[in-house]
Amino acid sequence: MGGRCAALFLSKVRSRICLKETIMSFKVSRETLFECVKLVLDGSKDKKRNFVETVELQIGLKNYDPQKDKRFSGTVKLKNIPKRSLKVCVLGDESHCDEARANNIACMDVESLKKLNKDKKLVKKLAKRHDAFLASDTIIKQIPRLLGPGLNKAGKFPTMITHNENMMAKIDDIKSTIKFQMKKVLCLNVAVGHVEMSEEELAQNVFLAINFLVSLLKKNWQNVRSLHMKSTMGKVQRLY
Repeated sequence: MGGRCAALFLSKVRSRICLKETIMSFKVSRETLFECVKLVLDGSKDKKRNFVETVELQIGLKNYDPQKDKRFSGTVKLKNIPKRSLKVCVLGDESHCDEARANNIACMDVESLKKLNKDKKLVKKLAKRHDAFLASDTIIKQIPRLLGPGLNKAGKFPTMITHNENMMAKIDDIKSTIKFQMKKVLCLNVAVGHVEMSEEELAQNVFLAINFLVSLLKKNWQNVRSLHMKSTMGKVQRLY
């Protein structure tokens, strides 16, 4: 038993050292990062849109075989909310639904979920309508029975919320969290900010996102072919 604990401890230490080394060996200079951020933000000001453009980080990988290599997946919470328009729906008990309505958050109670009758098309529409879900701790175990595997297949299985937690803070956490997941191609893209952020806020998010991504890769920076930034309607800016 003691050997297992020691091995687990050493594994955690090595993981922290690896992440620290990744951060220490950040391949993009501060000047290059801020120059790229400035180009993206200035570009959005040149032609103002009637909506808030999202800023994406586009990643090209190398030395990976999607067919053979283990596919990585991980989430990281950014310092600043990257996408304010993210739509969250609460699948809640009476108390959580009342709180959601009071804060103008979409919600569904158990009776509403039952009415979907596990219809695949209706569950798919529900998943498409919202970017993420919260579910009361009292009903989260019922979700697969009420809705089938639809939300899980869409990669949107609900995050649990208890009555001791602040709902709005929990939603902000969800909005601040981004996910990196390797699929069948060597290109990834994630939302890291929006054009109404300051240069400092956007740069912080980009730095955190890149560092976390690199920590997931089997050979860290050796697996990064390219990094680009782009606002929704703007030009692509090369970062690395």
